Amino acid sequence: MNDVQEATSPGTSLSGPATCVSKVELRVSCKALLDRDTLNKSDPCVMLMVQTNGQWTELDRTEVIKSNLHPVFAKVFMVDYYFEEVQKLRFEVYDIHGTHSIGGRDDDFLGGVECTLGQIVAQKKMVKPLLLKYGKYAGKSTITVHAEEISGNNGYVELSFCAKKLDDKDLFSKSDPFLEIYRINDDETEQLVHRTEVIKNNLNPVWEPFKVSLISLCSCDDERKLKCLVWDYDSRGKHDFIGEFYTTFREMQKISSGNKVTWDCVNPKYKQKKRNYKNSGLVILSDLKLHRVYSFLDYIMGGCQIHFTVAIDFTASNGDPRNSCSLHYINPYQPNEYLKALIAVGEICQDYDSDKRFSALGFGARIPPNYEVSHDFAINFNPDDDECEEIQGVVEAYQNCLPKIQLYGPTNVSPIISRIGRLAAGDGIIKDASRYHILLILTDGVVTDMADTREAIVRASYQPLSIIIVGVGNADFTDMQILDGDDGVLRSPKGEPVLRDIVQFVPFRDFKTASPAALAKCVLAEVPKQSMGPIVWSSHSSPPLKQYQGQYLDLTADVAPYSWSCLSPPSLSSSFMDSLQDSMSVLTHR
Repeated sequence: MNDVQEATSPGTSLSGPATCVSKVELRVSCKALLDRDTLNKSDPCVMLMVQTNGQWTELDRTEVIKSNLHPVFAKVFMVDYYFEEVQKLRFEVYDIHGTHSIGGRDDDFLGGVECTLGQIVAQKKMVKPLLLKYGKYAGKSTITVHAEEISGNNGYVELSFCAKKLDDKDLFSKSDPFLEIYRINDDETEQLVHRTEVIKNNLNPVWEPFKVSLISLCSCDDERKLKCLVWDYDSRGKHDFIGEFYTTFREMQKISSGNKVTWDCVNPKYKQKKRNYKNSGLVILSDLKLHRVYSFLDYIMGGCQIHFTVAIDFTASNGDPRNSCSLHYINPYQPNEYLKALIAVGEICQDYDSDKRFSALGFGARIPPNYEVSHDFAINFNPDDDECEEIQGVVEAYQNCLPKIQLYGPTNVSPIISRIGRLAAGDGIIKDASRYHILLILTDGVVTDMADTREAIVRASYQPLSIIIVGVGNADFTDMQILDGDDGVLRSPKGEPVLRDIVQFVPFRDFKTASPAALAKCVLAEVPKQSMGPIVWSSHSSPPLKQYQGQYLDLTADVAPYSWSCLSPPSLSSSFMDSLQDSMSVLTHR
């Protein structure tokens, strides 16, 4: 029986949408736990509870460690930290009997503690006594929780270890080895990073590959010392020490194709006593895969261009543009809702497009020369080049378009979504992360082709594309919330889910009295998260190169840290980086 048993629990979000969120890793250990077992020691497991709307629910739980009153858990709790919220947590320690379920008997409960996530983050290392029911101390039992913030671009590493010719510690069988990796902190304390599974009866074990964040492994310091221990598992918790070695992440990265990194697994006592002692076996790093996780700002700083497209609703429900009650009425002194939304969002996006040219499309109107209904036409009436110069050019094209078309219907948006999705796919031509698409759809009502629209969004969710839908006017937009995946996963009519949530819907009336910046802030706040969704850059590898503060930032390195390179400067607008800092505050903060 493995002393490390996997305990599963239903997933639960720590909090709902908030203004500013960070990821925090929590690591837990205990000391001097109560011994509830008659023949052996307690088999502890820690359950993390979170209070939501006054109710305590389970967020996650650690593995079960067999027969141990001083457990150090390998399980890492990953939680969202909101600075502006009081996030109440409860850690409960249980003695597990045979199964992974938490028992209901009082003697299964070894103690608990309540605190806030803010307290843990502020202290970084929180040590508290465990309490039983009615506030009674659980003997001398304590729980220790370490907190580490995870920054966006650290990434993670996947490691594969094996060993050869380990010492045999068992009398009638071979050793049952497992490997532990500890990070040596600045204060010389040791923090457990990972504990492998136990390989039974094997002196040449091959452990399962595992993933760990770089901040957990080495605090993103390639030279930080790592201590690795090999043990022979004992079901009573009295594991036999086989050997140890020290290394760094930089040394691990010496691995290359065909070459492995090998360490002597040394028992210091044997080394002192035995003259010809060499080692107690070899530990081998057989594979290392480093996955850099880039933030939205990394891509922007690396030169990713935002390609902005606006699609405008020209259906008859908007009213005759010549009538002052029409949503398309052009008032020389006051822009209509379409123009307000277009300018608010477009002026932010144009800072991230070097050529300042934007596609402007329309749908739901009869257009010249034959006045047939079109759900995908260029409002400048140039099918070969639908782009306009800057946002002002889009505004002028919109105003010039109105007298030339006949508002009609229905409200079909799937053709434009499909078109931009194909454009974002790029037919596999673009191989670096040089462009991300934002499609702004302005409409006065619920879409008519809902089934086709859902299908188009599911297809588009595989491409570097975000869709912003702004509802103008006073229509009932309840059904439009279906397209915004905040309340559930959007699916195609056949049941296929979106790969990632790419749609943000906002009724303009909620911002009628607010500033344009407030609208832009709301509709664009999701873009950084959407752009970092799963495999969105599958055909776009890592960020390209861009000049930044007089240097050329090379973000294409897969293993080496970010480096400054002397490379030929790419073509870019001189105002691109000048506007970066101001505009990013709108993009990344709610």
